[in-house]
Amino acid sequence: MNRPNLDHYIAGWRGPVLAALLALIAGLPGLLLLPPLDRDESRFAQATAQMLEGGDYVDIRFQDDPRWKKPIGIYWMQAAAVAVTSDVEDRTIQPYRLPSLLGAMLAAWAVAWAGAALFGNRAGFLAGVMLGATFLLSTEAGIAKTDAMLAGLTTLSMAALARIYMSTRAGEKSNRLHKLLFWVGIGLSILIKGPIGLLVVALAVIALSIWDRNIKWLGQLGWGWGLPLTALLVGPWAIAITIATDGGFWREAIGGDLAPKIAGAHESHGGFPGMYVLLSPLLLFPVTLMLPAALSTGWHRRAEPAIRFAVCWLVPAWLMFELAPTKLWHYTLPTFGAIALLAAAALTQPIGKVSRVTGALLGLFAAVVICLITVYGLTEFGRSTAQTWATVTIVFAVMAAAVGGFLLVNRAAITGVLIAVVFGILAHAGLAGTIRQLRPLSIAPRLVQTLDSAELNPAQGRYPGPVAITTFHEPSFVFLTGKDTQLTDGAGAARALAEGRPAIVEARDDEAFRRALADLGAAGRAVGVVTGHNYSSGDDVRLTVYAPAGSGDRSAR
Repeated sequence: MNRPNLDHYIAGWRGPVLAALLALIAGLPGLLLLPPLDRDESRFAQATAQMLEGGDYVDIRFQDDPRWKKPIGIYWMQAAAVAVTSDVEDRTIQPYRLPSLLGAMLAAWAVAWAGAALFGNRAGFLAGVMLGATFLLSTEAGIAKTDAMLAGLTTLSMAALARIYMSTRAGEKSNRLHKLLFWVGIGLSILIKGPIGLLVVALAVIALSIWDRNIKWLGQLGWGWGLPLTALLVGPWAIAITIATDGGFWREAIGGDLAPKIAGAHESHGGFPGMYVLLSPLLLFPVTLMLPAALSTGWHRRAEPAIRFAVCWLVPAWLMFELAPTKLWHYTLPTFGAIALLAAAALTQPIGKVSRVTGALLGLFAAVVICLITVYGLTEFGRSTAQTWATVTIVFAVMAAAVGGFLLVNRAAITGVLIAVVFGILAHAGLAGTIRQLRPLSIAPRLVQTLDSAELNPAQGRYPGPVAITTFHEPSFVFLTGKDTQLTDGAGAARALAEGRPAIVEARDDEAFRRALADLGAAGRAVGVVTGHNYSSGDDVRLTVYAPAGSGDRSAR
């Protein structure tokens, strides 16, 4: 089978741009379809919303609580995206996700740009396409937190470093633009997630220098102006936050967040060494079929400078993440660009039979796991409307693995990769639609819908705020209803009704709620019930929405 003639369409700047556009297409379904997610996403979005509402762009807070865990970068980016595309009063999550989508596009563009210099235009384009289509990156592209942008900026720094490294190996003077991108990527990555991106870059630099037994090439990085530039990017905010919090930010960020993650399994996010290796076939899907070939290429062609660079990017950083006791499935994302480069390098030469067969089987295994996860989510938590989305996920995941694997085994690797990427993107879109229909993710939006239908939402002007809610103290509800949302208990909900405010009471708080109502001589009318499974706590919940009692209404005492 003839390989598709891509060269005309990907020459020069077109390849990286097309790779970025594919990352855009892969990330859009999650960005558009998913409701606000609990835990990190809604906390990031709510803190950004409070910046826009209060005008304080230095101190980071969720309601009145300090949120001093991560630097300011992602909040500024989200605030800019919301200011340009929306209004903070709209309480829609999609604008807050735009920086993540741009981060995924940047990662795909950067790895394609680096790959063009390392292995040629075609391989560079394929590397960008494969990275942009991975389930992990395209998922993070639709979530309003740090990880996709961190991957984009780290990949940008590593791509610029690759260009500098290869030019010094060729005896050429490194390009000033490449140095600028290298340092800008490092500086902005520090503003996004502290030292993580810097560590990935530093480990690669150290590994390359040791392997080559040469540190002279490091003189081409532009230290004299690069370090001051990085300090200029990070320093003003670092000084401002130190003054604004009297040093509290650093105590919390380092002593309360970073150090516990190094010392142990912070916030119960533990794992065993090798966990990321086991997860990689799933997170890299649909590029899983190229994983054995990528690893084989990294080993057998390690004497080549370009391959050596990718290996030094991947291995030390991967080991760092594996050895860290705190583990989350997205932590290894900054290394995925190296895997994409090794996979693209494998496509420049005939792939051995063992790698082809193993890759096809591994891809099929990952597709089966995705199907099983989809079926489990559908049967346990799905609504009837999720069946169509789940079918799309299953059909296209199987087709990505089956068709891509068949073509790979039959020596049409590039065609197989491109077809797997297309089907994989469709499968991921179906998965986003399936997740949207899962009951645990729709509790907060359904509560807000119930408030709106009963005209109880304080934003509608008929009742004063804030809304009081018991037990279901999830950040998604705070994001949808605003900073002043009262997270309380049964007695607090009763006081809210007595003050003429709406209240939402979880079933386990009902007895205390009714006792407090009786003590206060107040009453409320139930206007709706929302049930579901709270995936944050692992509990089933039943939430009753109450309005202050009015004439002709059934009251609760």
